[in-house]
Formats: sequence, structure tokens, C-alpha cells
Amino acid sequence: MERFETEISGEFIKLDSLLKFSGLTETGGIAKEIIQEGRVKLNGEVCTMRGKKIRRGDVVTIDEIGAEIVVV
Repeated sequence: MERFETEISGEFIKLDSLLKFSGLTETGGIAKEIIQEGRVKLNGEVCTMRGKKIRRGDVVTIDEIGAEIVVV
């Protein structure tokens, strides 16, 4: 599994924005779609809330493409 570290400047970033910002999806629409389909995990649990606030230390995983984002 490929591991990415993404640094955020504020207190949090929304899940759909994180996927786009980190380059794992080309658009926010694609990010929204894969989140709503239950294909994204937050800290090991499926998350279907695209507006979920992601904070430093959280780990977002997309198993089907073998990617893990660690927010720093």
C-alpha cells in the first residue's frame, strides 16, 4: 500500500477536499462519489460523510487503489 503524508495548515480539512488536495482524485465530484459508495475508510472504519472533518493524525485509506493518506 502506498502511503502519502499530507500537511494541512488549518485545524481540519473536509474528507472530499482531502482526496482532491492529495491528488488521489482528479475532481471533487469523483471524491464525493467514492465516499458515498463506502469505498473510503477513516481510521480503519468506512466513512460515507464527504464533509467529515479530518484532523492531524487521522488516516484515510482507499483499499482498492492501495493508498493511505496520513494527515500531518
